[in-house]
Amino acid sequence: MGRLVHFEIHVSDMERAKKFYGEVFGWSFKDWSDYAGMPYFGAVTGNADEPGVDGALMQRQGASPEPNQALNGFACTMGVENYDVTEAKVLENGGKVAMPKYALPGMAWQGYYIDTEGNIFGIHQPDENAK
Repeated sequence: MGRLVHFEIHVSDMERAKKFYGEVFGWSFKDWSDYAGMPYFGAVTGNADEPGVDGALMQRQGASPEPNQALNGFACTMGVENYDVTEAKVLENGGKVAMPKYALPGMAWQGYYIDTEGNIFGIHQPDENAK
């Protein structure tokens, strides 16, 4: 045991966060608020027969991260087919660049962004020709 099976993204504005992750990554959401006793939406991140993990958006219980503060939690990275197209969607939907695109030579393109709720996440496009 010990394999990641679920994630939670803490958000201040649930509708804004659902729009951001839905538009950028195509996620859909299920209202599980009755189970959680707070605003809580299950995030379906892909087809059940594909590798990956589903998670949730949950109502933030404290202060939002301060701009430019160091990461103090987990950063989730999403695999994407086209880095540049995904980056454009991130920026069009209110996200910001935290660390610009860079090559993991011979493996992939990687970069980090800040969502509409102040959380840091990564995007990763496999590419053996990255350099």
